[in-house]
Amino acid sequence: MLGDARPQADPYRRSFDEAGIGLVILDCGTERILDANPFLTNLLGYEAGSLTGRPVTVLGDGPDLLSAGIRSWGTASGSPVDVRIRTSPSSDTGALRTLVVERADADDIVRSEENRAALTAAGLGEWRIDLADGLLRVSRRAAHILGFPPGTLLTWPQVAGLMEAPEVERVKATARAAMRDGTPFAIEARLRRAGDDIEIRISARGQAIGAVGDRSGIVVGVLQDVTTRVEARDALRESEERLRIATSLAELGIFEWHMLDDQAVWENERMFAIFGRRSEEGALGKREFLSTVLHPDDRPAFRRAISTALREDSTLQASGRIQRAHDGAWRIIDMAGRFESDAPDRLPRRLIGVVADVTERRIAEERQALLIRELHHRVKNTLATVQAIVGSTARTASSIESFYEAFVGRIMSLAHTHSVLTEDTWQTASLRNLLENELRPYGDGASDGPGARRIVLDGPPVDLTSEIAVPIGMAIHELTTNAAKHGALSTQEGRVAIVWNVTEDAAGKTLHLAWSESDGPPVRPPTRQGFGSRLLQRVLTAQVSADIAASYPPEGFRLTMTAPLPARTEGLNPLA
Repeated sequence: MLGDARPQADPYRRSFDEAGIGLVILDCGTERILDANPFLTNLLGYEAGSLTGRPVTVLGDGPDLLSAGIRSWGTASGSPVDVRIRTSPSSDTGALRTLVVERADADDIVRSEENRAALTAAGLGEWRIDLADGLLRVSRRAAHILGFPPGTLLTWPQVAGLMEAPEVERVKATARAAMRDGTPFAIEARLRRAGDDIEIRISARGQAIGAVGDRSGIVVGVLQDVTTRVEARDALRESEERLRIATSLAELGIFEWHMLDDQAVWENERMFAIFGRRSEEGALGKREFLSTVLHPDDRPAFRRAISTALREDSTLQASGRIQRAHDGAWRIIDMAGRFESDAPDRLPRRLIGVVADVTERRIAEERQALLIRELHHRVKNTLATVQAIVGSTARTASSIESFYEAFVGRIMSLAHTHSVLTEDTWQTASLRNLLENELRPYGDGASDGPGARRIVLDGPPVDLTSEIAVPIGMAIHELTTNAAKHGALSTQEGRVAIVWNVTEDAAGKTLHLAWSESDGPPVRPPTRQGFGSRLLQRVLTAQVSADIAASYPPEGFRLTMTAPLPARTEGLNPLA
């Protein structure tokens, strides 16, 4: 009978039934359960005694079902339960086998022998220090990482000898602080591997178990060779630093925009400087950028550029005007970026790009183009003026010498006016400077300073644009030359007064200039029209749209000129 195999002595029966751990007796020949104590039946969800006589397959299946270690058995309801199995010595006949069974702890499950292969595959080696004897016991993998033969019992001085002194002190301080506080610790250290003296980087994690103050207890942990990872990390840091320096020198702002939540990350200070925002104000998303910062006229082109880059999986290239936050100034930016996804064949989730403030460059390019057009126009006008000077001078000259003198003087006046225009940033010439340069040789001191007698200049500052500066400059030269040859400046007592002012109305600004000569020889109206007269009547009227009125009273020549003042070409101003 199967029941005859049960222990008959009452003390043993009682111990079997009241044991605080699962016990099961198996018949090795029939592979049936001879007996199971209440603890085990309760653990598996069976009624007491209901497992007796049943085949072992009720517990589960598999060749290792009854082997020592952590196994998965089935309960009465069919659900699995993890148990730890230990075996007791078999009987003399070898017919019986007793198993000691308990519920497996979750931590025990993950520390099972089956998981040691995973630790090895991850490059992790286990270690343990007994504080009582100070010996470091390491697994085969850990010994290999450190360069010691497997099974070597190590001391702390042996391990410390692989590191530089500062590194040793840092490791000791970190470990002691964690052990004192009862917290886990993680250390990354540089050492030279035993045996081949190759420098490596290791990562060690550990936790003190038990008392530490009286040095009873242990410290356990894992060890990993992270040399490759650290080198990659250092290389990445160096690359990022080089990129940071390069973008800083190029004054590029770096950003990352996340499409799903319309959130942006500005990676450097240059981005905040370009948009005139403080870092605490945060970055701008697409919605705010397009609706409040970007110029309204540039928004459609920006949206088209974004759509094209998304649709064609191409680089985003866009340009537009933004209003800087802190001062309200309008700036021109160029933006370049690339949409990226988290995995291949998935929709893009973010845009990574750079922004450059190109305001000054665009102004310089526009100013250069305008200057080229201005140069072409000025060269044509100058050549036409030179042609007129040659013809008129030849017609009025009485000899080669008089022709040469008049022609050279007029060409020098023309060259001087061009020089003044070229040197001025806005391509303008001061009316006062033109007058002073022509009349200075005939004055007896500063033309309008204290003690000045022959030359009087009286008027506000007026800047003449290039299209009127050249003809007015030549007119001043002709008036001065005529006054020196025939008018007030031909005698020591003669005087010339030039008075001007500027008025402004809805049509713009107008220059009013009066040239008056006095105390010179008596004046008579000319009997023929010379070059100066033709220039005053034709060139000023045609090129300057001036109204000219000349009179010849005996006391001295008079001329009045009323001319509109063209507005400055703002494109030539780099600060506009």
